[in-house]
Amino acid sequence: MAIPQVLCIGELLFDYLADQPGQLLETVKTWTAYPGGAPANVACALVHLGTSAAYLGCVGQDAQGDELVQVLNALDVNSEGLQRNSDAPTRTVYVTRTLEGDRHFAGFGTTNTTAFADAKLDASQLPDALFQSAQFLVLGTLGLAYPNSREAMYQALAFAKTYGLKRLVDLNWRPVFWLNPAEAPSLIHGVLAQADFIKLTDEEAELFFESSDPQAVVARYPQVQGVFVTAGERGCHYWLEGITGQVPAFAVKVIDTTGAGDAFTAGLLHQLCQQSDLKNPEAVRQIVRYASAVGALTTTAAGAIAAQPTAAQVEIFLATTSEQ
Repeated sequence: MAIPQVLCIGELLFDYLADQPGQLLETVKTWTAYPGGAPANVACALVHLGTSAAYLGCVGQDAQGDELVQVLNALDVNSEGLQRNSDAPTRTVYVTRTLEGDRHFAGFGTTNTTAFADAKLDASQLPDALFQSAQFLVLGTLGLAYPNSREAMYQALAFAKTYGLKRLVDLNWRPVFWLNPAEAPSLIHGVLAQADFIKLTDEEAELFFESSDPQAVVARYPQVQGVFVTAGERGCHYWLEGITGQVPAFAVKVIDTTGAGDAFTAGLLHQLCQQSDLKNPEAVRQIVRYASAVGALTTTAAGAIAAQPTAAQVEIFLATTSEQ
């Protein structure tokens, strides 16, 4: 197995997607389970594209955990940092969908959000050897909601600083994961202050920075090298090493938007792992365009991981799609 260039820490779970789009949680009749979880989605999408990646997180010692381990192994995602917990179940998230394919995280059934295995990630078991040769650490912010996983994220950030990894933080605001959402902003901002790259949606930017302009994020966190504000069908605004711009969204037939932002992040990292010169405005624009194509293609089928494209599929899509 290749030495991972990118380490992704956080949740690995099952998204239970509503089979009846346009229905409320209470009226959905059937659900289909798909592997997911933002950091795991990024790791899998990276491997699909040809960049080696490792997943660091925790699942239950149960049948669902076994299945998720098999998903990682089948894709050759490095799982040296995967932990198993015999006392906590693998997380399941119920996701309703609009008729247009947009999703809403509707809760965890009868299980308390703090009781799942991903919340029990143990900082002392993180394999620091993985950090010694990687280039990037990717973090979401959902793990900050729980004391154990929060400590593990802080440890990962410390390893990243020690070994010189670039840190990409996906703001990933999901209030349903937090017992007390009022605690979230200060914890999230504490991690953003350590980021080299920040990815967030326009709604998250407005909520946390009162502006969807990437430069508003840079003004608060001048240490960052890049900020990417995605807005679904309205495209992406970016600031990268002082270069600003906007890439429109690709017109595709949307089936399910679950994991599209994570696929965008993977496309971005795949490009950053190969690029050394970020001073050319057109080169920067093409990096973001590539990431946008990865995200768009992921919306054309159901499931966050099942729909992820390969590098060859992205290249064909870009070659046969007119310049935006």
